[in-house]
Amino acid sequence: MSVAAGVFAAGHLGELTRLVPFEMVDDVLALTRRAQSRIRLLPARVVVYLVLASVLFGDVGYRQVWSRLVSGLPAPRVSPSASALRQARQRLGPAPLRVLFDLLRGPAATTAGQTRWRGMLLTVLDGTLLVVADSPANAARYTKQRLLTGGCSGYPQLRLSALLTCGTRSVIDAVFNPVSVGELDQARALARSLRPGMLLLADRNYAGADLLTTLAATGADLLIRCKNGRRLPILRRHHDGSWLSRIGALTIRVIEAQISITTAAGTRTGDYRLLTTLLDPHHHPAAELVRLYHERWEIETAYLELKSSILGGRVLRSRTPDGIDQEIHALLIVYQLLHTAMVDATDSRPGLDPDRASFTTALNTARDQVVHAAGIITGTVIDLIGAIGAAVLDNLLPDRRTRTKTRMIKRSNSKYQARGPTIDRRSYRATTSIDIISPDP
Repeated sequence: MSVAAGVFAAGHLGELTRLVPFEMVDDVLALTRRAQSRIRLLPARVVVYLVLASVLFGDVGYRQVWSRLVSGLPAPRVSPSASALRQARQRLGPAPLRVLFDLLRGPAATTAGQTRWRGMLLTVLDGTLLVVADSPANAARYTKQRLLTGGCSGYPQLRLSALLTCGTRSVIDAVFNPVSVGELDQARALARSLRPGMLLLADRNYAGADLLTTLAATGADLLIRCKNGRRLPILRRHHDGSWLSRIGALTIRVIEAQISITTAAGTRTGDYRLLTTLLDPHHHPAAELVRLYHERWEIETAYLELKSSILGGRVLRSRTPDGIDQEIHALLIVYQLLHTAMVDATDSRPGLDPDRASFTTALNTARDQVVHAAGIITGTVIDLIGAIGAAVLDNLLPDRRTRTKTRMIKRSNSKYQARGPTIDRRSYRATTSIDIISPDP
């Protein structure tokens, strides 16, 4: 049998069900006391999978999501009303999805060398904004942003911050709040998931003295950019051009570098200043740390996958704060499941960079597996790759290109040509050179 029996049959997520099996969902429902006291046409387990499937099919309503869950099932099929589906989601609440995310989050198990540097797990921290439905309930919690023109944004927004693993881009932890809560406060909350043996990469927004002290107290090491003009005392110089300094009670090592990127369009040069708690220049050379910092951009790719590939630029559909809570945890769960499937695929080929796995391929194949109700339960011959992994391996991306530009909007918000300077959208072959700068005595 490939699906559950009776009214539980619609409770699946295609091949991704193997990563979030029936037993796990049932245990979560029991733990959060959301299991039904009597068997309904929409059991709680089925509603959990419905909420997860609504992430995969975010461009359609819940009744159409339901039709995709049952389209591969034999007749007769239950056909609940939109009202029944809405009430089932409300009965479920956000708690089961929170606990399920807590079970699934964490670094993906992989042999890929891209996730570690000199034995340390590479992690990255940053925040982004998500847009929520403009309802009175949402607007009371997630306010609209004030604009420079004196008005406000069309939709309420929330702030999401995530701690990810570089290479696999799996989610270690995430928090979200109204935009009145800043990224630094969210970073303090995410410090709960930092551990010794991790190396945290972050941009210069996170270089405040208090936050550096909080992050370093977890035992994780730090590699964080700071502003070039920041005044820092020179306590000791190292042979590789780096130098020791102190921020508050924290001793840090400062690396200043001039990075030049040469393409057919010419050479562009910029100055970087990095702070690190890795104080030994022999074991952690300055030039290697400067090159390593480029991995920080992994989180930008992750947010592209969440906001563009999965959400397609749409607002979150829920019209209540509890619904938003439920929906965001479902979004993070599905994202984590897809990346787990991608890592399982790339790990089957030794030496294959996880960056070459296509998130869009995994997403579209997962959708197909839901529609066909396929691969839900593993057969007698265990296939760790499955249809999703096979599709990923058949459609590998080319090697990652060197990034030549800072983050920018490459597409105007209007279908008409945007005002201002023209953005160069061409791709170039690029070479990078790094010069470590030692400050004058």
